[in-house]
Amino acid sequence: MLTKKQKNLLLFINKKLRSSGVSPSYEEMKQSLNLKSKSGIHRLISALEERGFIKRLAHKARALEVVKLPETASANDIYNNFSPSVIKGGLDEEINNSDEMEVPVLGKIAAGTPVEAIQNEVSRIPLPNNLEKNGDYFGLKVQGDSMIEAGIHEGDTVIIKRTDTADNGKIVVALIDEHEAMLKRIRKKGKVVALESANRNYETKIFGPDRVKVQGVLVSLYRNF
Repeated sequence: MLTKKQKNLLLFINKKLRSSGVSPSYEEMKQSLNLKSKSGIHRLISALEERGFIKRLAHKARALEVVKLPETASANDIYNNFSPSVIKGGLDEEINNSDEMEVPVLGKIAAGTPVEAIQNEVSRIPLPNNLEKNGDYFGLKVQGDSMIEAGIHEGDTVIIKRTDTADNGKIVVALIDEHEAMLKRIRKKGKVVALESANRNYETKIFGPDRVKVQGVLVSLYRNF
């Protein structure tokens, strides 16, 4: 069993690796746990290594690999790069508010098996108040459950900010081979692009960089209750 500090450090290292592909520095680890010195981090790292949760990579400075996560870690602990800004219900009520800036809904997006590329506009919904009005946004209806551990459920309407670039770890609309679109977390390393699900039942999909085009980044979602 891990202590609270050991678990928190392990999850912080895992989050950093998943978002950037690089191990956090000892200074970042110290700040994340609010410790006064780096010696405490050294002890925690050694304890995690002894228990088989991490391993140091040879010939690389401060390079760590997470071997496993504690069984008590929740889905939110593991997939905490995106906390959805959920606007609960209200679509039917808000859609007729003429004062709201509206976003076109372009059909369905697969959170699971790919579907055909983004279709033409099928409806319009209000832009959430917390988003900048000068962005270029569109909505998509989620189909499938592969992003459920990131808080994205089938039937949700995701709000996407249109862009052709995205940082590692962001949830994006990815267009594959110009004809299939899917909602996934993106990782780029060298000459490959990984599209990850947030559901342990789905495998990560690996593509060459010329096969994947980012269509936009997830910024919010609507959910009817």
